[in-house]
Amino acid sequence: MASELEPEVQAIDRSLLECSAEEIAGKWLQATDLTREVYQHLAHYVPKIYCRGPNPFPQKEDMLAQHVLLGPMEWYLCGEDPAFGFPKLEQANKPSHLCGRVFKVGEPTYSCRDCAVDPTCVLCMECFLGSIHRDHRYRMTTSGGGGFCDCGDTEAWKEGPYCQKHELNTSEIEEEEDPLVHLSEDVIARTYNIFAIMFRYAVEILTWEKESELPADLEIIEKRDTYYCMLFNDEVHTYEQVIYTLQKAVNCTQKEAIGFATTVDRDGRRSVRYGDFQYCEQAKSVIVRNTSRQTKPLKVQVMHSSIVAHQNFGLKLLSWLGSIIGYSDGLRRILCQVGLQEGPDGENSSLVDRLMLNDSKLWKGARSVYHQLFMSSLLMDLKYKKLFAVRFAKNYQQLQRDFMEDDHERAVSVTALSVQFFTAPTLARMLITEENLMTIIIKTFMDHLRHRDAQGRFQFERYTALQAFKFRRVQSLILDLKYVLISKPTEWSDDLREKFLEGFDAFLELLKCMQGMDPITRQVGQHIEMEPEWEAAFTLQMKLTHVISMMQDWCALDEKVLIEAYKKCLAVLMQCHGGFTDGEQPITLSICGHSVETIRYCVSQEKVSIHLPVSRLLAGLHVLLSKSEVAYKFPELLPLSELSPPMLIEHPLRCLVLCAQVHAGMWRRNGFSLVNQIYYYHNVKCRREMFDKDIIMLQTGVSMMDPNHFLMIMLSRFELYQIFSTPDYGKRFSSEITHKDVVQQNNTLIEEMLYLIIMLVGERFSPGVGQVNATDEIKREIIHQLSIKPMAHSELVKSLPEDENKETGMESVIEAVAHFKKPGLTGRGMYELKPECAKEFNLYFYHFSRAEQSKAEEAQRKLKRQNREDTALPPPVLPPFCPLFASLVNILQSDVMLCIMRTVLQWAVEHNGYAWSESMLQRVLHLIGMALQEEKQHLDNVTEEHVVTFTFTQKISKPGEAPNNSPSILAMLETLQSAPYLDVHKDMIRWILKTFNAIKKIRESSSTSPVAETEGTIMEESSRDKDKAERKRKAEIARLRREKIMAQMSEMQRHFIDENKELFQQTLELDASTSAVLDNSPMVSDTALTALGPAQTQVPEQRQFVTCILCQEEQEVKVESKAMVLAAFVQRSTVLSKNRSKFIQDPEKYDPLFMHPDLSCGTHTGSCGHIMHAHCWQRYFDSVQAKEQRRQQRLRLHTSYDVENGEFLCPLCECLSNTVIPLLLPPRNIFNSRLNISDQPKLTQWIRTISQQIKALQVLRKEESIPNTASSKNSENMDELQLPEGFRPDFHPKNPYSESIKEMLTTFGTATYKVGLKVHPNEEDPRVPIMCWGSCAYTIQSIERILSDEDKPLFGPLPCRLDDCLRSLTRFAAAHWTVASLSVVQGHFCKLFASLVPDDKHGDLPCILDIDMFHLLVGLVLAFPALQCQDFSGISLGTGDLHIFHLVTMAHIIQILLTSCTALKETPSGWHLWRNVRNGIMPFLKCSALFFHYLNGVPSPPEIQVSGTSHFEHLCNYLSLPNNLICLFQENNEITKLLIESWCHNIEVKRYLEGERDAISYPRESNKLIDLPEDYSSLINQASNFSCPKSGGDKSRAPTLCLVCGTLLCSQSYCCQTELEGEDVGACTAHTYSCGSGVGIFLRVRECQVLFLAGKTKGCFYSPPYLDDYGETDQGLRRGNPLHLCKERFKKIQKLWHQHSITEEIGHAQEANQTLVGIDWQHL
Repeated sequence: MASELEPEVQAIDRSLLECSAEEIAGKWLQATDLTREVYQHLAHYVPKIYCRGPNPFPQKEDMLAQHVLLGPMEWYLCGEDPAFGFPKLEQANKPSHLCGRVFKVGEPTYSCRDCAVDPTCVLCMECFLGSIHRDHRYRMTTSGGGGFCDCGDTEAWKEGPYCQKHELNTSEIEEEEDPLVHLSEDVIARTYNIFAIMFRYAVEILTWEKESELPADLEIIEKRDTYYCMLFNDEVHTYEQVIYTLQKAVNCTQKEAIGFATTVDRDGRRSVRYGDFQYCEQAKSVIVRNTSRQTKPLKVQVMHSSIVAHQNFGLKLLSWLGSIIGYSDGLRRILCQVGLQEGPDGENSSLVDRLMLNDSKLWKGARSVYHQLFMSSLLMDLKYKKLFAVRFAKNYQQLQRDFMEDDHERAVSVTALSVQFFTAPTLARMLITEENLMTIIIKTFMDHLRHRDAQGRFQFERYTALQAFKFRRVQSLILDLKYVLISKPTEWSDDLREKFLEGFDAFLELLKCMQGMDPITRQVGQHIEMEPEWEAAFTLQMKLTHVISMMQDWCALDEKVLIEAYKKCLAVLMQCHGGFTDGEQPITLSICGHSVETIRYCVSQEKVSIHLPVSRLLAGLHVLLSKSEVAYKFPELLPLSELSPPMLIEHPLRCLVLCAQVHAGMWRRNGFSLVNQIYYYHNVKCRREMFDKDIIMLQTGVSMMDPNHFLMIMLSRFELYQIFSTPDYGKRFSSEITHKDVVQQNNTLIEEMLYLIIMLVGERFSPGVGQVNATDEIKREIIHQLSIKPMAHSELVKSLPEDENKETGMESVIEAVAHFKKPGLTGRGMYELKPECAKEFNLYFYHFSRAEQSKAEEAQRKLKRQNREDTALPPPVLPPFCPLFASLVNILQSDVMLCIMRTVLQWAVEHNGYAWSESMLQRVLHLIGMALQEEKQHLDNVTEEHVVTFTFTQKISKPGEAPNNSPSILAMLETLQSAPYLDVHKDMIRWILKTFNAIKKIRESSSTSPVAETEGTIMEESSRDKDKAERKRKAEIARLRREKIMAQMSEMQRHFIDENKELFQQTLELDASTSAVLDNSPMVSDTALTALGPAQTQVPEQRQFVTCILCQEEQEVKVESKAMVLAAFVQRSTVLSKNRSKFIQDPEKYDPLFMHPDLSCGTHTGSCGHIMHAHCWQRYFDSVQAKEQRRQQRLRLHTSYDVENGEFLCPLCECLSNTVIPLLLPPRNIFNSRLNISDQPKLTQWIRTISQQIKALQVLRKEESIPNTASSKNSENMDELQLPEGFRPDFHPKNPYSESIKEMLTTFGTATYKVGLKVHPNEEDPRVPIMCWGSCAYTIQSIERILSDEDKPLFGPLPCRLDDCLRSLTRFAAAHWTVASLSVVQGHFCKLFASLVPDDKHGDLPCILDIDMFHLLVGLVLAFPALQCQDFSGISLGTGDLHIFHLVTMAHIIQILLTSCTALKETPSGWHLWRNVRNGIMPFLKCSALFFHYLNGVPSPPEIQVSGTSHFEHLCNYLSLPNNLICLFQENNEITKLLIESWCHNIEVKRYLEGERDAISYPRESNKLIDLPEDYSSLINQASNFSCPKSGGDKSRAPTLCLVCGTLLCSQSYCCQTELEGEDVGACTAHTYSCGSGVGIFLRVRECQVLFLAGKTKGCFYSPPYLDDYGETDQGLRRGNPLHLCKERFKKIQKLWHQHSITEEIGHAQEANQTLVGIDWQHL
């Protein structure tokens, strides 16, 4: 089909390109009926340009549309060439002082916590950086898309509304001038015409609903018969379902289906098939059939191609209009007029209305285009913003109804625009007064929650999925209400009062439906069967919390409003409690001669509800009456006399009793739903409008009634009335009923009731209850939080309630009460309480949970003990109550209260007769303490003529009345003070008695009669002395006991040593020997130490004993014994790489013999240093494998290690490992057992000898490869071949190692080969030895790098795991040739040697610039024994080592000279050259020193063990090099000339010198992770500009930065998945393979999280190197505090990378946290 299309398309293009925009525009200017002309033009051309064929060509379409369709309009509008016309308009225009930038998804936005009017006021990055707010407390977030920048909006900011850029535009703002004055009359007319036609066309076509015919005026005659099958987005089906369905429906590949699905998700629709009607209809039916099983089917339409064409152009037009009005405010004003003009059909017929009301029918792409247009036009023109807001409010109910039916999220719905109007204070007030907005919102909300019970309350029983979905939608209405209320009015008009109170009425209706919802009854007997639905009700409560608070704030601002609101609220509460007494019979209670009438009601038997919003709102308003003093100014206007206190307190009291009973375990059978409700009731998110208000309501009630009556009602509700009203009931009770549960329950209830009384009297920190202000309240919260433990800033914020602006007010007071401690490398900054605040600590603080209370108590007592104070925690001094609540304190001295105290103390005195608890007593003591503090304050503040009515001290000194004459409270306290079973409370009782005496003194001094010193004090004094003496005696006894025990212990120890003498003897000797080894035994230290060559320092053999971690057996490491192994981990690495783009095409054919100096990919071996027997390890590994197979059948979870790849965890430290290294003795000593003949050959002679030997070998190899035909010829050849003297190529040395060691050598060799080359294991492969040498060289190089980077000495104290690893690895590499084929190793040696000493056989060797010399050195040295073992001429191994080393060093010097650029361009000074050489060769010398140290075991000279200056000379001595390296060349003059010539004649060297290629220069720079910006917001900005490389210009959802190379990737999305080794993997995983050979370190920019990946199944999150000012990381950017780079933490990540510990880190993280294992890391 495509082939037919091609010529046709080209022909069309030609005819289209010949159109002239100027001519068409000219024709239009002449036209009488412009609309018809334009429409005909569109009808003719649009279908020719858009939607030709199955796949859109957006670039071509745009180009043609601009030329044929938009061009004429621009000409028409300007009346001249738009290239000149628009710039003219722009010049005449005054730049706007509003920014109005519309945010893209993921773009950073900034809000200022000091200056923003509310949290929705945000700035874009550019405006923020130029504003005053960047030095304030700002908050950054990433936008969800769709808002816009508020810079320049004076209503949004308390100060600094303009950034520097927009400030310039404010200077000449006169009073609202008409922007049209800058345009000429005819431009206005033309613009008006064209805008009206085009806007109408776009609206018409976008809201067109027929699928196969166009509007009449757009129909054309020659209509083509092609259709599109159009798939629409919905939020019900998952990506997977859509992809699967599309593959079946339009049989495409998975890649194409993913492409379709991504586009549908992004734009809201995509055509999935193009053709005739039948063809498309068939695809549609398959899609519908496939997706309708569980849910509603996907929406699919078969649409005529011309309709799709016009719709696409319609969208293009809207964005074109948006860009045109950017040229001039005048044009914008005209567009706004056109849009809001009423059409012919009256109400709701303007274009803007039509678009809004069709919003939910449009697809996502169309919505966002027209929303953007509205934002850039209507919202940027203040006059029309107001008119638009009115239209929005008028249509509000309908828009919300559509939104409920629609399934797209709110961000793409027109309802989301509410934030733009409702948060602007003037607009919001106008909408409230003129459109009655508050009432509309609340009514709309009520309409959607239809489920009610018989009493008219909301009912959320068993929500269906659909209802739950609706409920989530409805919550956005609450958000709108919050926006409207967020800025409080400063002056009230009568209109505003009226409309607000009307809204308040509606709000009360809403709360009335919540009052008493979800009632519960206690389950007795059996457990509840189905957990009732409770979450919906609490969600509603949480969402409304701020609205309720804001309603109260509004009421507080105006006295008239407050009084009216209070009356209304009271009336509604009366209605709710209309049937207060019916059905509940009245009873009379009496205690201590007081009696009260109440009703019989048992919380544990009747229904009770935790939701009482109306009562709580009334409580809030009551406090406001007190706070604003309205209660005292206009008492006559308030219905205070009508209040019935018992009615007010009834429901809140039931609620608190319910909590107490739940704590007492009486509601256990009601399951978790109740536990959760109680939890949230107290939780910081809800308590402000729930628990706190219940306490206030009780305080309100008590302040208006006789405290004795209140206490009796309370005892009755707590079901404790009997215990306290009948004397001796407690005694009978405990003797009769032995049922422990009931006793326990009653005790808890008594404790809870006492706690409640403490709260009622003590909680006076709400402004209005006590004489305090808001900061006192926050201070107190913080003090009590910090008295539990020091806390981080974020923890503190979480524990404080937030207001509607997400502020807790903490920053203003925190400095006054706490010190800040900065964090170290891990952990976070902490606030600690200042010691002077401890005296404000109240043990019974009402926001403590049980656990927090006991922690706080413990912490505070500990502190007091540390400060050597007594450990009493007396109640703190409290601020006075406000007058309205002043009578509350009388509870403390009421008769019933004294009776309760007396009863509890009585129980404690006769402590065996009764069931009582210590915490009950503790609470009573606290109450007594509170009463004493109260009395003391009254006395301190008393004026002359007043009599203090608070006489608690007198009441507690009186004994009880007849008949039982119980002792006075005071007397009982004195008795209890010496009770041995109350040790803990002694200090508290002492404090009470002391305070009592102090008060008595004050009373006496104020009264005239002098009274003698009372017995109380004398008694107290004497008791204190007694107490001191007692303590002293106890301490003495304890000391003697301790001494006795110590004596016994030392005696036992002596016995033990005597009996086990020989054991101790041995250990002492052992210690001595090990220390000697460490001190380089004395015979060595006299001479200079040399690591290699014939003059190598001889070190006596040390015997090495090791213990297996699995079987705990000790064994000596010997050549012939069983193998011992170290757990090791081999991994590919690019940490040292200078070229990450190299890629091995075919690993099976690749030859790794020569390592390129760019070290593009090496093999690193690491070990945790734990030793096992080889057979123990084998058994352990087999069991791990077996376990893995069993586990796979059970559950398909990944473990943190991959057994199929030979991975396991070290049995001791759980470190990830994938092979084992055998432990060996120094192998050189084993091979080098022949005699050393004193005169060893010089370099020149040695090279000749070796060359001859190599030649001989090559001839022999040739011989072997030619089949043996003529034996006679063979022998002749043999004669011709002059074998060098003493060379016996037929000799095969015996392998000295035991079988098990040989097996382990092979095991580790094969593992290195497998991992290093990513191939299947094959122990016969000739590349195995090369990989072993390479791994040894690479590991040494990376360790040398780390040491240099950290400026540590080369042979300083290495961690023992590194030391063991390097030693074992080097020795292994040196011994590996014994298990490889001799001829293969010899072949490698010949080839390596030929790269330095050329011969005629090897022509294709790399040039000297392309060989890493250290790898070459290791290869040559370790392969040399394979040749040397057949040489009996007396040349020792050591000589070979030395000459090889010298040879390689010379080559390296030449390499350095060639590549250090200054050396060859001009002739520099010798000194300069020497410095270059010296710096360049240092890393090589250090690596060589490490290598020979571990190879030959010669201890390092002490000079190199300390850090300091460059150790060049010492290194040279240790490596037997001349200090002046030039001597190397001079000593072997004749041969070095030849060598240098051959090296430099290579064609590659010539190319390099002529600048045709690059080479690595020395010393190689150390690789670092990329530089990160200091301020995190610049990273977010960079990421928000990053679009996904695959889905054309689309913003990436999870932009992720590679910290190794700085590439930004589009992670975690279908669009960027690639195939890797047959699996689909995400962009990050794919990148790890190209950049880090399987290991990656990323920063997820939107989450501010570091991600470590290794392979496909391993990954973990790591804490990011960005901290806020409080020393905390912010993963997920939830808090949005400014973040700054912490260099130390970043260095730590870099160090992990340098040390190759990323994989190990992931392993530990995954073992510690099982949830990490379940994540599909490969999709990131």
